[in-house]
Amino acid sequence: MSDESNDAAGDPGAAAAAHDDGDGHSHGDDGGETAGAPDAEPALDADRDGDAAVQLSVPGMDCPSCAEKVERSVRTLDDVDAVDPAVATGTLTVTFADGGADRDTVAERVEAAGYDVEDADAGTVTLSVPEMDCASCAGKVEHALGDVDGVTGYETRPTSGTAVVTFDPDAATLDDVVDAVEAAGYDVVSTSMDGGGDAAADRGSVWRSDRAVKTAVAGVFTVGGFALASPFGGFGGPSVTLAGREVLVGDLLYLAATATAGADVFRNGYYSLRQRSLDIDLLMTIAIVGAVVSSVVFAEALYFEAATLAVLFSVSELLERYSMDRARNSLRELMDLSPDEATVVRDGEELTVPADEVGVGEVVAVRPGDRVPRDGVVRDGTSAVNQAPVTGESVPVDKTVGDEVFAGTINEGGYLEVEVTSEAGEDTISRVIDLVESAEAERTEREQFVDRFSSYYTPVVVAFAVLVAVVPPLAVGASWETHVVYGLTLLVLACPCAFVISTPVTVVSGVTSAARNGVLVKGGRYLEAMGDVDAVAFDKTGTLTAGELSVTDVVPLGDSTAEDVLRCARGVELRSEHPIGDAIVEHADDVGVADPDVEAFEGLTGKGVTASLDGTTHYAGKPGLFTELGFDLSHVHAATDGGVVTQTSRALCERNNCLDLLSDTVPKLQSEGKTVVLVGTEDRLEGLVAVADTVRPEATRTVAALRENGLHTVMLTGDNDRTARAVGDEVGVDEVRAELLPEDKVAAVEDLLDEHGDVAMVGDGINDAPALATASVGVAMGAAGTDTALETADVALLADDLSKLPYLYDLAHAANGVIRQNVWSSLAAKAALAVSVPFGLVPIWAAVLVGDAGMTVGVTGNAMRLARISPAEPEPDADLAAAEPRAEDAAAEPDAAAAAGAEAAEADAEPPEPADA
Repeated sequence: MSDESNDAAGDPGAAAAAHDDGDGHSHGDDGGETAGAPDAEPALDADRDGDAAVQLSVPGMDCPSCAEKVERSVRTLDDVDAVDPAVATGTLTVTFADGGADRDTVAERVEAAGYDVEDADAGTVTLSVPEMDCASCAGKVEHALGDVDGVTGYETRPTSGTAVVTFDPDAATLDDVVDAVEAAGYDVVSTSMDGGGDAAADRGSVWRSDRAVKTAVAGVFTVGGFALASPFGGFGGPSVTLAGREVLVGDLLYLAATATAGADVFRNGYYSLRQRSLDIDLLMTIAIVGAVVSSVVFAEALYFEAATLAVLFSVSELLERYSMDRARNSLRELMDLSPDEATVVRDGEELTVPADEVGVGEVVAVRPGDRVPRDGVVRDGTSAVNQAPVTGESVPVDKTVGDEVFAGTINEGGYLEVEVTSEAGEDTISRVIDLVESAEAERTEREQFVDRFSSYYTPVVVAFAVLVAVVPPLAVGASWETHVVYGLTLLVLACPCAFVISTPVTVVSGVTSAARNGVLVKGGRYLEAMGDVDAVAFDKTGTLTAGELSVTDVVPLGDSTAEDVLRCARGVELRSEHPIGDAIVEHADDVGVADPDVEAFEGLTGKGVTASLDGTTHYAGKPGLFTELGFDLSHVHAATDGGVVTQTSRALCERNNCLDLLSDTVPKLQSEGKTVVLVGTEDRLEGLVAVADTVRPEATRTVAALRENGLHTVMLTGDNDRTARAVGDEVGVDEVRAELLPEDKVAAVEDLLDEHGDVAMVGDGINDAPALATASVGVAMGAAGTDTALETADVALLADDLSKLPYLYDLAHAANGVIRQNVWSSLAAKAALAVSVPFGLVPIWAAVLVGDAGMTVGVTGNAMRLARISPAEPEPDADLAAAEPRAEDAAAEPDAAAAAGAEAAEADAEPPEPADA
């Protein structure tokens, strides 16, 4: 979208300037995006007239309705001059007259509205805690952090193995935070202040870890014990006397297996007990110790069950870690995109330095095969750059001097020198990684349901386990051994680990998969919402169209050639600053027409422009301008081919080469959404040039794919109805709503929400912000390298590629299906096993391997399937054909644009402005 269009979007004055740039150049003012949006409120000035301003960070204020509640609450204070809630940044600025209230008073009013105020002076640290890899682990860490005075907030992300903690430096230190996490039983391997930092460190191969070794040794002990004292064989085997009591050697091996494999279990259970967390570690500790104690107290041979529990649970933990590492690797692959070192050019010499030490403004050398270390602008060289790691584009993009490049992209061919434009950690790939990591904190509705359900599930099953273990032996004299085993089995099933992790692991898998394909989803709830949409609304300019004007048709008249028309049009438009003039000049330069001598340029307000070319006065402008010059536009002569009238021209009129511009040619072009500019002198009409904002090559294919999925598609635009319908018909949307102000777009989205259900709005992320915020999901186009779009959109297409939209819907729809499968299958498996235990149908090993390890591995593996979904490959031939200009060179087909008639137009009919205002 051009700057003129952007300016016009928010300010009527800018809209006027976009049509009349002071030079009177107004080619087509009937079709522009409707101006007249309400003026924005003046920016707050904290220093004006002695007023005082208070600024607060309110992260939870993330929607217009939230902002409205906060503003209404704050305005109840005395002397409030202005309240400015900024939803995009989560900040609130309140200005008071005559000193006004203090920060604490404002904070109280914000909290009274139901929103927490984050301490502006708080420190934020990201802790890498690789062993925190499950919901119960995260619960213990959260409990420990909650007990630290000065900690004001925390987010645990077990899927990525990180915790983000906010604390007051005056009340707590970083050491206090780290000590609290380690007191919960989890090592902190690295820290990063200000909320930055990487995902959890790689903890190496799971199968070569200390726990894997202990589990293997314990497995050998268990097999040996089974061989010497089989619980099913009816023989005791060899025995030894210890403390005056005869003990089977096999039972001693079982105890050795229990101690070896259970060491980590007991350690984690101890920390769970300290944190008063009824999680799987504590439950398994109780179950294993209970089996051993029962063997001693009740003289029941449960040593085998204790050893089996310890070994199988350790195996299940290793499997769970392996599955979780697979999920983490998808995020780590994103992190590996940024190179550790960069070749910087200093004082004419090339030096290899850590990438983080390169400053903004420095020049780095990027050779073939190298990754670009940071965002920057090419200052020297030409090459094709593979942007797939960041934007998902499958074809390398040619880069030359002045072009922007992104960190993590790969130089495919030539040598480039790039001036760095971003600070370390603030480049595009770093922001994408940060947002993907934080996406885990955005809890979906299904995840919230799971959390609520699990808070009841565990206590209920534990109580059921106690009843099953104790009541039958006491009430009816049933076997203690049998029912204690039943109770221990139920304890194993009491922790809903697979159930709890089923949603977050799916969200992380889906979000990271999307990021690798150039689609940034800001959180699980947006992924969930995108999969449930029933309608998609598109902005026109910059979304369905390219957002840049280009020449589509050149129709020479009389004895002129297409080159003659372009030469004159370029000369007249050269000094104009209007976007239409820029498009004509750019096209003429691409064709390579000769440069005339230009003098005496003048803008003709509301009509066009004029200039002297090689001593002859030429005009370019609306049809009405040439009507005033005395031309009969209903009877003009088409160009001939070497003096011979073309067959097309002869078919149009009995006078062989006559064209009716007013009734045929101009209305036909205008019906296609084009702006028509006539070019000529006072005595001769040389030809016409049509300019339009061309439809994106992939737009038609994208809309068709969405409609095939059963989605209702709508185009919302401020453009005039004729232009809008021309574009809408071309791309194939179901509905077109035109001539909309920004508030009208919001109303249109609300209508779609009422009529169809969930709605996704696709726009440029800035001008369409109100409509994007109103929709169920706001999707921003072309957000790579754009801070505002990355921060404000729910979903961002990192490249200007609409074809990623059907992929996003397919991915989100599949993710919702996977979440449902994971949640209900894990719940059903747990329930079926728990109900079957009292009937003796579930051995303890099945409870561990199926109910715990099996379901955890199952839901994780199911979530990983999302990585297989990829965008559809583009159709080169179709896209190339769609991208070809529909312009006809008059030398071959001079009057092709007039091949069909149209309704008569008035002499001064104003052609459409193709850009949204």
